[in-house]
Amino acid sequence: MSGELHPNLIALQTIVQREIRRYTRIWPQTLLPPAITMVLYFVIFGSLIGARIGDMGGFSYMDYIVPGLIMMSVITNSYSNVVSSFFSTKFQRSIEELLVSPVSPHVIVIGFALGGITRGLAVAVIVTLLSMFFTDLQVHHLGVTVLVITLTASIFALGGFINAVFARNFDDISIIPTFVLTPLTYLGGVFYSINLLSPFWQTLSLANPVLHMVNAFRYGILGVSDIRIGVAISFMLVAVIALYLVSVGLLKSGRGMRQ
Repeated sequence: MSGELHPNLIALQTIVQREIRRYTRIWPQTLLPPAITMVLYFVIFGSLIGARIGDMGGFSYMDYIVPGLIMMSVITNSYSNVVSSFFSTKFQRSIEELLVSPVSPHVIVIGFALGGITRGLAVAVIVTLLSMFFTDLQVHHLGVTVLVITLTASIFALGGFINAVFARNFDDISIIPTFVLTPLTYLGGVFYSINLLSPFWQTLSLANPVLHMVNAFRYGILGVSDIRIGVAISFMLVAVIALYLVSVGLLKSGRGMRQ
């Protein structure tokens, strides 16, 4: 058992280091654009429009949207890092070297997922530091904050992995972010409380998984939420396990590994 464990740990370390070096080496393309985008959101929606909107949920509009903006950056970057990296590995046919090596499929999935998670968290730290220039946030519950942001990054990193497995060309890796993630994120309570909606639309919004993630994270930061935190965290735990099992299953079956 120990003889099998050591090579897999080395393989895991290698994959994670490669993934981290990949996005840090081209940081002007991976880490800088999200920071600039979030600053624009802070200025336009927070400072300019927020001043006219007033308070929301007992907080200034700027304070209210910051947790959602941080979560939005985590979702986008954790997903895009894995989907682009793993698909590039398929496109260059270097994935075949991993598949024929004595490396466990679990190691491959975890390695790529950790690459996306670290990028998502790195961008979250950058955006949080930038938000300090516009607002003074106090973390209400550190444990919930860390747990929720880690689970969210894990969900979308694994989602990006599954997207990359099924993708046949570079257009396929942009379909989900454009037509699924973007609408779900903007309708996920980032910029508003669902209490402003009619009862019908409030109920419909509860089917949006991003809403639960954003509100759980907002609870960790501000202590307010439109949904029940226990339900949200339970959902995220189940989603991580389910997506992980699907990812490992796809890798074991070899489905989508050939271009």
